[in-house]
Amino acid sequence: MSVQDSMPQRTLIVLGVDMSRDIKSKEILARYAAGERIFRDLDRGDGIYDFSHSDLRGAVFTGNHLFASFREANLERADFSHCNVKTSDFSQANLASATFFGSAIDAAVFDGADLTGTIFEGASAFGYVFGKDELPPRGLHGNSRVIF
Repeated sequence: MSVQDSMPQRTLIVLGVDMSRDIKSKEILARYAAGERIFRDLDRGDGIYDFSHSDLRGAVFTGNHLFASFREANLERADFSHCNVKTSDFSQANLASATFFGSAIDAAVFDGADLTGTIFEGASAFGYVFGKDELPPRGLHGNSRVIF
């Protein structure tokens, strides 16, 4: 048995679901590492994507319908325009200068995320449509959850 075999594997559990990095998430991250930046083939039917702790600066997810963990990911300048990211987790993510223009963000979690310059104009949550320069509501201790 090697040292690596004896080390415990880190697994993220979200809503009771095992989020160890799945094949589809690995494929998207490999495409990003190879220089691709536009990802329009993600779908909620693929299951839960795990992009936690990933560097996806400048990635374009426009028009996707996905459930994902982006916990502690670097999503600076990422484009989520016209996406359905309902219930996705962006906790502690760097979302500086990202855009969610026209997106569905119901129950998305933004706890501790850097929302500096992030655009939510036209995004909606539970029937509320965000205006220019509006951010998701901040809860106690600076947490931001889109729950009305």
